[in-house]
Amino acid sequence: MNYFVYLLISKTNKKIISYVGFASDLKNRIRLHNDGKGAKFTRGRKWILAYKKCYKSKSEALKNEYLLKKDHKKRSEIKRKFLLNK
Repeated sequence: MNYFVYLLISKTNKKIISYVGFASDLKNRIRLHNDGKGAKFTRGRKWILAYKKCYKSKSEALKNEYLLKKDHKKRSEIKRKFLLNK
C-alpha cells in the first residue's frame, strides 16, 4: 500500500495558507477537506493540492509529514513554486 504526504493551499483575504497532511487515499482525502469533513482547520475553505510525495511505509510517511509540518521554510518554498507554475 502507498501512503502520501501532501500540502494543500488556500487563499483567504489575500493571504495564502497551507495545510500538511497524510493519507493512503489522497484523492478521497482532498475531497473530504473540500467537503468540510476533513481536519477542523481545513473546514470552510477551498483547497488545492500543491505538493505530494508517495511512501511505501506508513511510518516513513508519518515521519516525513511531521518534518514538513515543522519546516516552514520548505512549506513557503513549495507554495512559491506552485504559485509561479500556476
